[in-house]
Amino acid sequence: MRKILIVCGLAGLSGCAVPLGDTTPVGPATPVFFQPFSAALDAPAEAVIASTAQAAKISPQMRVIVTGAADSVGSEKMNYYLSETRAQIVADTLMQDGVPEERIEIRANGTAQAIAPVQTGTPAQSARRVLIQLVD
Repeated sequence: MRKILIVCGLAGLSGCAVPLGDTTPVGPATPVFFQPFSAALDAPAEAVIASTAQAAKISPQMRVIVTGAADSVGSEKMNYYLSETRAQIVADTLMQDGVPEERIEIRANGTAQAIAPVQTGTPAQSARRVLIQLVD
């Protein structure tokens, strides 16, 4: 299942450009999923991030928006912190993979109701994620 998600995520990277300054995605964002109460990256997540970094390096005019989310288990404050931490870890990994820091924008949404659902697993599983979007 994770391999399918990786392939779908990579396929979604093509054609993700929008006008400069606009952060409305025109293509699907690439999801990176997490375990409950965790911000640790597993091998499939690292592969998705590496592929996204490669796409960003090929198009140096592109910015990368990294949006963290958490499920609704726990307090609102804790979920915001967890979503922010997840987004920061993904951004740090993108930088380690060669994407300049000034091209990365980090956002945190706390619980995932603020961002579009991803149709995979249970709602809680799909809520524990970071969405990576390339924008022009």
